[in-house]
Amino acid sequence: MVIQAARLPGAIRTPINEAAWSTSEAYARLMTLVHYKRIGEPDDIAQEAVWPASDMADYVTGATLFVDGRMTLYPGFATGG
Repeated sequence: MVIQAARLPGAIRTPINEAAWSTSEAYARLMTLVHYKRIGEPDDIAQEAVWPASDMADYVTGATLFVDGRMTLYPGFATGG
């Protein structure tokens, strides 16, 4: 089985975006863009990456998976906050 999946991560707690979450002020600004009201963790991405290879995704042949805590659905995301 070949699964093609586009992964679109949102705000994930990694060193590359540390400035966006490292202070309480920065975190509060970030949360105005994340409807789920928490920053994503690397494990959130890992769980999503494993799913397409599992039996649970047996009938899936392609998908775009937004792993972003509803960030792309939140109205403020379209205008940068």
